[in-house]
Amino acid sequence: MQALILAAGMGKRLGQYTKDATKCMVPVNGKTLIEYSIEALIGAGIKKLILVIGYRGGKLRSFLDGRYPEIAIEYIENPVYDKTNNIYSLYLASGELAKDDTLLLESDLIFDSAILKELLEDSEPNLAVVSHFESWMDGTVTLVNSHREIEGIIGKVQFNWSDIDSYYKTVNIYKFSKNFSESYYVPFLRAYQQAFGKNEYYEQVLKVLSFLDSTTLKAYTVSGDRWYEIDDPADLAIAETRFADAARKTTLMQNRYGGYWRFPGMLDFCYLVNPYFPPKQMVRELQSSFESLLTQYPSGDSQQSLLAGKIFGIDPSHVAVGNGAAELISALGERISGTVAIPYPTFNEYPERFVNAKTVPVPVKDDFSYTVDDILATVDGHRADNVLLINPDNPTGHFLPKEEVLRLLDGLKQRNAALYFDESFIDFAAPEKRYTLLDDCILSKYPDLVVIKSISKSYGVPGLRLGILACSRGDYIRSIQKKTAIWNINSFGEYFLQIYDKYKSSYKDACNAIASERARFIKALSEIPGLCPCPSEANYVLCNITDPSYTSQRLTRELLSEENIFIKDLSSKKGFSHGQFIRLAVRTAGDNGMLLDALKKRLE
Repeated sequence: MQALILAAGMGKRLGQYTKDATKCMVPVNGKTLIEYSIEALIGAGIKKLILVIGYRGGKLRSFLDGRYPEIAIEYIENPVYDKTNNIYSLYLASGELAKDDTLLLESDLIFDSAILKELLEDSEPNLAVVSHFESWMDGTVTLVNSHREIEGIIGKVQFNWSDIDSYYKTVNIYKFSKNFSESYYVPFLRAYQQAFGKNEYYEQVLKVLSFLDSTTLKAYTVSGDRWYEIDDPADLAIAETRFADAARKTTLMQNRYGGYWRFPGMLDFCYLVNPYFPPKQMVRELQSSFESLLTQYPSGDSQQSLLAGKIFGIDPSHVAVGNGAAELISALGERISGTVAIPYPTFNEYPERFVNAKTVPVPVKDDFSYTVDDILATVDGHRADNVLLINPDNPTGHFLPKEEVLRLLDGLKQRNAALYFDESFIDFAAPEKRYTLLDDCILSKYPDLVVIKSISKSYGVPGLRLGILACSRGDYIRSIQKKTAIWNINSFGEYFLQIYDKYKSSYKDACNAIASERARFIKALSEIPGLCPCPSEANYVLCNITDPSYTSQRLTRELLSEENIFIKDLSSKKGFSHGQFIRLAVRTAGDNGMLLDALKKRLE
């Protein structure tokens, strides 16, 4: 068995990374792609490698010279690498391809090295490594039947998005027997190249062969997290995260702040999204208007306020709609001055945006609870002009009932102090405790009350980026709107607001489902030795790790690297000077069960 790697291309889409070196010399976490591939080949017992080079070929040869004595490397040069595609590179090596059984690889891949060993151990002589198609993938896809036979290869022209559930993406790792190469692939490769020219792709030859005999080439299916193809800097960043060691992977993942759909199979218990809403019918309604929403401008901010006012039953002049609550927090943060009393720990986005104000902590008990009297005492002690209250609080889940918050508003009104009330998670409270301050009577009675709500989180649409801010003072709302662009909400977000009323009963059911599952989840967490969950009325649970063998950092790293489960490590967050704390989102019962099993395996 020999190996053949195609490494002649220029990799233009990688920009500066391939300015002075070929694509396979791009480093991922300190090691080049070609090193990963060759070391995987050596680990699989391969003794001979044919390397087709072109762009910066001399530099690649110098880099590899004497580096791997365990494997004999032979070079074939493609002198017209800038005018041809990979079919010509493989055509130049076709004579070598027909001499022995061969592993054929592209040079822009990073992959789990065990894949090569698995290919060699598989009894099938001719295999194409494939992975179930994901929406972020690009390139050639295949049709695979129940006998692993590749029945067809689909190019860009024939690709149909409605059929993606039946597609498998080619990973561009193949095992060809000598007989297959000599009798089928090489003759067709040469004929196809001569007929259609040098600017084609070698997968086209496989496409022709798949029509002739579906049993010739079979599929070897791997999961999408075991490989990645690197075409541009964004791909490189994702590859570095996927294939980093446990510590670096956790850091890189934490610094992404989302985009986790690019990491198939990962369970996200870090970010806080309602898994029970929107319902499928609502999604289908959004999809039915996709083309119009994509190609049409959204309305301006006044129309968005009308839609939000309708949903929440408040005067449109009392509400501003933002590109997520984060945009509104940033806008109001610039307006706040004086001193702000905040119970810590808290959502860092607020104090970080209070650039013109001083923040003072409201003292909390060891279980992170606090009362209205604690807040008012802090206001009096520091002569605070403002109070920030997130209810339920993030990340603790601590909850103040409505009568207590109204008592706080009365106390602050007597002191001429403002309340900034974030109720992003209040809809997840138990049904008998649930309430809202998005009420014109309440807003009018307390002109210094500002209510913020993240629609992205509670309504399960973080990709739409929606949030609202409400206040009875129209001048305040207008000042917030002036800080945002007139088209800060896209057409998809506007349409969501437009059609929501038809699904509000489904939303109530979804919030009740969260409350029910949270109760079950907390009970199950409390039964795990070494883990102490705190009471919560949100869609997340704060837990203290009491097992002395685990820190929050270690547990977070292990769950991500070994279980593909991402949780929130709170070790660096202000307010957690004692204990080892993590925050766990409440997901569906099935997902929560997988996390519980992973926690039990370690903490028991």
